[in-house]
Amino acid sequence: MIIGVGIDVAEIARFAAALDRTPALAERLFLARERTLPGGERRGTASLAARFAAKEALAKALGAPGGLAWTDAEVVTAPDGRPTLRVTGTVAACAARLGVTGWHVSLSHDAGIASAVVIAEG
Repeated sequence: MIIGVGIDVAEIARFAAALDRTPALAERLFLARERTLPGGERRGTASLAARFAAKEALAKALGAPGGLAWTDAEVVTAPDGRPTLRVTGTVAACAARLGVTGWHVSLSHDAGIASAVVIAEG
């Protein structure tokens, strides 16, 4: 059963400008392992913008409640390359209250826009 669906878009240049303006922003939004690729290289801005969009879409799929911590939702790349979510703390508690048992995530970036769709399943 689908509990919620969220979608979000982020303009990559605007997101990059926000990261440049506020150097600590990346650390407030993402865990260290989200900011790097599996090989240890720094993740690109378009990829980070898509992950930010996924966190926004996740909140929308949960009904956009207040009090969710950005780093309590982590976009993880599965071994087969698909994005998925790992939730803890405030996000896990909200998801549990709603009966969420799984997530479906799609990320994309093209033509200066990053987007994400998140489906909460229960």
